[in-house]
Amino acid sequence: MRQQFEVGEAVKTTVVQVAGDTVFIDVGQKSEGCIDAAEFADGDGNVGVQEGDTVTAYFVGSERGELRFTTRLGGARADGTMLEKAFKAGLPVEGTVGKEIKGGFEVRLGTARAFCPHSQMGLRRDGEAQNPEGRTMAFIITEYKNGGKDIVVSNRRILEQEARQRVTALAQTVAVGTKVSGTVQSLQSYGAFIDIGGFRALLPVSEISHERVDDVADVLSVGQTVEALVIKADWQHEKVSLSMKALEKDPWDDLSALSVGAKIDGTIARVAPFGLFVTLAKGIDGLVHISALEDVSATTNLSKKFRPGDPFSVVVEKIDRESRRISLLPAASAEQEQSAATYISRQNDDGEHYSPFAALLKK
Repeated sequence: MRQQFEVGEAVKTTVVQVAGDTVFIDVGQKSEGCIDAAEFADGDGNVGVQEGDTVTAYFVGSERGELRFTTRLGGARADGTMLEKAFKAGLPVEGTVGKEIKGGFEVRLGTARAFCPHSQMGLRRDGEAQNPEGRTMAFIITEYKNGGKDIVVSNRRILEQEARQRVTALAQTVAVGTKVSGTVQSLQSYGAFIDIGGFRALLPVSEISHERVDDVADVLSVGQTVEALVIKADWQHEKVSLSMKALEKDPWDDLSALSVGAKIDGTIARVAPFGLFVTLAKGIDGLVHISALEDVSATTNLSKKFRPGDPFSVVVEKIDRESRRISLLPAASAEQEQSAATYISRQNDDGEHYSPFAALLKK
């Protein structure tokens, strides 16, 4: 049976009971060790451990006959002796961020004062910078000199450790083909970052919908909950890509409303140098090549004559299901061509009339 613990000593043990505001752990003695349940609580107050879970805790002393442990050293109990032991053992400590000073921030660790460089305060990500002043955070002591008068700490190392743990846990359950639910964390021109279990996954703009998305903000908003399918998972390099459109019905699975020769009143989706992309149905666009457009040439700037969103009637010329391409003709041109073809046919039948336009079409 274990007789005693040294202050700051780390023990890897098992939760034996969660009761009220206390988590009891097995420390190899007649009575269990105690940890404040608040250390395991999330933002809603829900305790994140249960009986049988394994935890690492640090001995902080005895109070009224109870052996008190903590998962993070800190507060008034973090004296010089404990901080030095935390430094040597690489144990996390809790500190309160004070004012910003040259190169970083002051951090209060119990009765000691430490310094955290800017580069070691949090994980640096675009658009996510927060002022840490006044916040209580976890740190790793990276330098401990002059009997505790010179202490340097890093919050970044703590967050990197936690991130690696989350990645390891997610890699066991999330693979290509897994359906996940997440929260939109930030919007970018190329897509959105989605938080899935504390990990940032990328939802490319091309994978948001079968319909063309020009501005991500038109479809998604920060804080929105979305469901998506994992389409790429490279856990070694911590890169995961998602797709919302993979959970939608593929519009190419049913093209019964489209057939060669069908006339459709569409909308210009995009103007390209070589022609117009016209939306025929949700998620289905076709191309009117510049050579089929009237009053234009190969050097015409189509963007000056046509605008996205304008109505544009077309006739389906060709459907290539394998390559997912639809060739279109402007409805007016197609109707004129059909009329001319009919005229030629009649000329050939009676042999009485001839026109240069008909002869040109015959070629």
